[in-house]
Amino acid sequence: MFQAIARAFRTPDLRNKLAFTLGIIAIFRLGSFIPAPNVDYSNVQQCLTQSQQTSGLYELVNLFSGGALLQLSIFALGIMPYITASIITQLLRVVIPRFETLHKEGPQGQAKLTQYTRYLTIALGLLQSTTLIAVARQGALFGADCTLPILVDNGPLAITLMVMTMTAGTGLIMWLGELITERGVGNGMSLLIFTSIASSFPSSLLEILQTRTIEIFVIVMAVGFVVVGLVVLVEQSQRRIPVQYAKRMVGRKEYGGQATYIPVKVNTAGVIPVIFASSMLYLPALLAQFNQPDANGQVAGWVTWISTYLTSGDNPLYMALYFALILGFTYFYVAITLNPEEISDNMKRYGGFIPGIRAGRPTTEYLEYVISRITFPGAIYLGLIALIPLVAFSAIGTNSNFPFGGTSILIIVGVGLDTVKQINAQMQQRNYEGLLK
Repeated sequence: MFQAIARAFRTPDLRNKLAFTLGIIAIFRLGSFIPAPNVDYSNVQQCLTQSQQTSGLYELVNLFSGGALLQLSIFALGIMPYITASIITQLLRVVIPRFETLHKEGPQGQAKLTQYTRYLTIALGLLQSTTLIAVARQGALFGADCTLPILVDNGPLAITLMVMTMTAGTGLIMWLGELITERGVGNGMSLLIFTSIASSFPSSLLEILQTRTIEIFVIVMAVGFVVVGLVVLVEQSQRRIPVQYAKRMVGRKEYGGQATYIPVKVNTAGVIPVIFASSMLYLPALLAQFNQPDANGQVAGWVTWISTYLTSGDNPLYMALYFALILGFTYFYVAITLNPEEISDNMKRYGGFIPGIRAGRPTTEYLEYVISRITFPGAIYLGLIALIPLVAFSAIGTNSNFPFGGTSILIIVGVGLDTVKQINAQMQQRNYEGLLK
């Protein structure tokens, strides 16, 4: 393995791409530690030390930003606005016919959709940075664990400067990710997310080692290896639907007559349902957070109920709702991304058919049958993986950023496998040997 990596760096073109990618990643990590203007850095560090955990959407954004969110750095929002914009653009294809038309136009249409995604990313950056600073001004960013003032100046000019700085940081991150995709190795946005999540692993493991016994640490590492192995197995698993293409003559040349297949992954939805479920569960907590007590110090009953059942990950009701939302969003997202009728029409247009299934409506119904049944184990798998950090929090009392589970492990494994495949393909083009023999 080490010889293969050394061989990759000995290949001049590939070495330049890897060095460029690592350089961009270093710039990205550096920006995560540069505080935004008007932030009291020493108070923020004290609050980070006193705070025991974050929950809900803050946890997710802080995870994707590599801890930059709670440090209120220039890259505080991380890649989250771009992820949200990409998801919204993809979902709007179902609602806005123009977006679906652009999607079918090939590279030119895709470029137009990418441009819309960039504009939406900046808009979401403005919205999310304003929300983050408003929460920081109220002293609610770290909850009741820290009451120190985080902002030096609460004036409108200082707040505007912070909003513009964080939004510009989001735009810079988006540009860095696109640079990696064009000139480096792998998908730039995915690698930046990978870097953010991987950067939290050492601190999470060190915290477990310091606060728990060595036996607990060994058990956590053993569970981690098993979970990673299972995630790799499921992420690589797919249902291959055989497709046969009829022979056809174009001029004097014969086309078709070959057998292929349609790969349907067990986890087609990826990590999107987990993000959706986390965001939906955070909305009630966000509403309750902005509901102030009355003159007598009393809080509304619904606020108390939400604070009791929907803010703590170790609550059984929270876990059940989280699991159910992941199942529902998995089916919803797969239904949007995999259109059996569109697949059937494309096969029919090019003379393809599934052996034993008639073209047209029977093919569509067969694809719907296969996709719905392969989605069920994928949804169960996503739900169980997402519950691992919550179960670990209840079992051993570690923080909710438990490294071996949930969103983190899905992204780490998925991006890692994809990047290794791309490096392997480039090495095979030059040396006839891959990264992994």
